[in-house]
Amino acid sequence: MDVLKGLEPKRVFHFFEEISRIPHGSGNTGAISSYLKVFAEERKLFCRQDELGNIIIIREASPARKEEEPYILQAHMDMVAVSAPDVQIDMKKEPLRLKVESGRIFAEGTSLGGDDGIGVAYCLAVLDDESLSLPRLEVILTVDEETGMEGATGIDLSMLRGRRMINLDQEEEGVFITSCAGGARVDVEIAMESEDAPQEAYRLVAFRVTGLVGGHSGMEIGKGLGNAIWLLGSLLCGLSLRYDIRLVHMKGGLADNAIPREAEASVLVREEDVSEILSYADAEEKKVRETLQGKDPGFTLEKLCHNSTVSDTAYTRKSTAAALACICKLPNGVISMSEDVEGLVETSLNLGVLSIQENCLRLQYAVRSSVDRDKEELCRHMRQIAERAGAQAAVRNAYPGWAYRKDSPLRERMVRIYEKMYGKKPVLEAIHAGLECGILSGKIPDLDCVSIGPDLQNVHTAEESMDVESVGRVWAYLLEILTRAT
Repeated sequence: MDVLKGLEPKRVFHFFEEISRIPHGSGNTGAISSYLKVFAEERKLFCRQDELGNIIIIREASPARKEEEPYILQAHMDMVAVSAPDVQIDMKKEPLRLKVESGRIFAEGTSLGGDDGIGVAYCLAVLDDESLSLPRLEVILTVDEETGMEGATGIDLSMLRGRRMINLDQEEEGVFITSCAGGARVDVEIAMESEDAPQEAYRLVAFRVTGLVGGHSGMEIGKGLGNAIWLLGSLLCGLSLRYDIRLVHMKGGLADNAIPREAEASVLVREEDVSEILSYADAEEKKVRETLQGKDPGFTLEKLCHNSTVSDTAYTRKSTAAALACICKLPNGVISMSEDVEGLVETSLNLGVLSIQENCLRLQYAVRSSVDRDKEELCRHMRQIAERAGAQAAVRNAYPGWAYRKDSPLRERMVRIYEKMYGKKPVLEAIHAGLECGILSGKIPDLDCVSIGPDLQNVHTAEESMDVESVGRVWAYLLEILTRAT
């Protein structure tokens, strides 16, 4: 069923729906990479697919535009694949279930992948339209941007001629991104010792944090939203300082670059302490609710006391206390704000995923900073804290920031065209989120780039949506840039 059939621009929405039929979460991009390769081959366009699955497609210049400088268009083919807790779907195998409501496109119960499926769809729609008179187009479509920009890091761009690039990974129409933060992933692991669960005089108590807004750990980190993993870890750490508690189970979050909305844990506690523990949890819930009021009003702490221990094994009291203390000692959230750009987060980190596997508590963080030195210092600081807590921390997938370019002919041209089309200037903005522009700038000497895109909401969550009319306006604007001779 063609859910988006009839929406304008037809060509763009056709390709977006095609992409949505192919599972393409980060780390699962083989099928969509193959689809893009076939797309190019069917149109007799040059295509190179590397070992990672990155795709470069080249459309040679129209006869009248051969003397012009090429344009590079760039997007990433992976998405953050998350679903609502009550939705049964295997996002590694099943297509997205698109729907249109009130002028916006959603995916039923899951993230939509507008980040960056719409960027890919724009690229395909341009390449597919033979009626357009265009200069040489060099299209870069990368894998695994969302998990650390591995595709951009590993791609070879030495064959490209272009030195001006339009990145199509922006989430707000009329706002041109001109610089962004760099980042890294930090994985923390702490060994835990298990034992036979005490059966007498102990009860199992389960806790669950739900109802938080969540969102993109770059774009939303400065809003003071609740982090479900950190809130639950803080609660349990406080309990471990007062009572004999032993972890049985704990998990939370879906992606390191998404602020976690839910987390859960179950602990064994002495039967005589149950009443006090539940009272303590009630008091902490009230404090958190007061702190998050107006920012995350849906916060809920669910508490369930079982009539028995239920589990045969548990982690020792000492291991439990050490693991919970490690969570609380490590920083989370905004570290510093920019002194140069009002309201811009300069350095932050997000505890995005927690799991216990093979007697090991694992924490996954996304670190971001506009200042590479501060990013490196924060990563060093995390390693030191982890080591003092008896844990190990490893830094991976570090990538540079994208510095603002004072002299940008591309930006000036795009601003002029936007102003002529819409009668107003676009907003030029630096963002705390990461884009691939920084990495690609290091591979293409003197690269001049700007990032644009249509209105997306609630990116990286199951409520993600995309504005239909905004998609059309950005498409018209992109065509004007590409088809207007310089």
